[in-house]
Amino acid sequence: MNSNRMVIRHARQLVTNEASRPLKGREMEENLKVIEDGGIWIENGLIKKIGTDKEVWKAVCDHGQTKLVTLIDASQHLVTPGLVDPHTHLVFAGSREDEFEMRLKGAAYMDIMNAGGGIHRTTSATAAASEEELMAVAKERLDLFLRHGVTTIEAKSGYGLSLENERKQLVVAKRLNAIHPVTIVSTFMGAHAVPKEYKTNRETFVDMVVENMIPAIAREGLARFNDVFCEEGVFTPEQSKRILEAGKAHGLIPKIHADEIVSYGGAELAADVGAISADHLLKVSDKGIEKMAAKGVIGVLLPATAFFLMEKPANARKMIEGNVAVALSTDRNPGSSPTESMPFVMNLACLTMGMTPKEVLTAATINAASAIGEEQVVGSLEPGKKADLVFWNAPNYTYLHYHVGVNMVDKVFKDGKLVVTNGVVI
Repeated sequence: MNSNRMVIRHARQLVTNEASRPLKGREMEENLKVIEDGGIWIENGLIKKIGTDKEVWKAVCDHGQTKLVTLIDASQHLVTPGLVDPHTHLVFAGSREDEFEMRLKGAAYMDIMNAGGGIHRTTSATAAASEEELMAVAKERLDLFLRHGVTTIEAKSGYGLSLENERKQLVVAKRLNAIHPVTIVSTFMGAHAVPKEYKTNRETFVDMVVENMIPAIAREGLARFNDVFCEEGVFTPEQSKRILEAGKAHGLIPKIHADEIVSYGGAELAADVGAISADHLLKVSDKGIEKMAAKGVIGVLLPATAFFLMEKPANARKMIEGNVAVALSTDRNPGSSPTESMPFVMNLACLTMGMTPKEVLTAATINAASAIGEEQVVGSLEPGKKADLVFWNAPNYTYLHYHVGVNMVDKVFKDGKLVVTNGVVI
């Protein structure tokens, strides 16, 4: 196969936004373009032209390229942009299925964490793991993401809670980004929990994050974003603001775990500090939605987390109607969302949050890309963007959401190169 020049021909449906910015409100549906019998001309990993098969093939012929391109038949497939997952905790060691059983018997997530389980348990396992061990388990997860159509991902630290172990997670993410087809964008999250030894002296730990960890991580260029778990019993809005402002001073863009368990002012804080996104938002206030919309903060919603925790999901309809750009993510982590399946998340977005199939595709592509600052290069199929795309064993985009709990990925192309075929990573 000539991966430098190829033409995707006769896609049953070719579905994409024509945008390099986050889409809000009615735009999430109305901007999505559905091309029957679609085609894409790709050169050197970038999209050269997209349109109907007739339009694209005419352009190829007009440029005298017909004998120089590889032809890919997509007549049995729905074709979309590669999915983008903008909120994951990719690099960690250990597993917590026994805590799942505890929750099924009535234990609360925060109670498990406060008793030394939860994040603290994963932190201990991650600290004990070598860099090579973390590489191996994280690569397995990345392969699963890729098999489910994800071509770009955000990866947070946060299971270190010390400079040494936070750095170890970010170094692993950087190494994986260099060798794996999936693009990894890294986030520093030293403020994911308060270590047990600082439980009665939280401000000292905040000082450590602000004065030691953030400068060191920024100096090495190991992260683009800085995140904090702003939640009752974890970090207060005041502490969270201090951490996020410190990150900004060192060039790290703010993100925030906001209003997941109680309404705590996290969305309002996201707007105040100019965060690129506020994530979770199960308990977001009306004022928080209003401020997010006014400041252009993207709402990253995690329906698999709410589902796994057996909680009421975020109110996506209120946010969309309030003019907040909504994105979707797996929140892959060992405690509250152990899944690499963005298609499952997309199913849940329809079934538990009332999002439409078009809104969901927008949220999982261009809005998700915008939530990690990648909207200029991925998230839609447009000339000049990376040729990251997915062939689905589906007749149309609605079927993708209708056929629940099944991975319909047949092929994945990353930078114009075939990296998954018949659902298997090459």
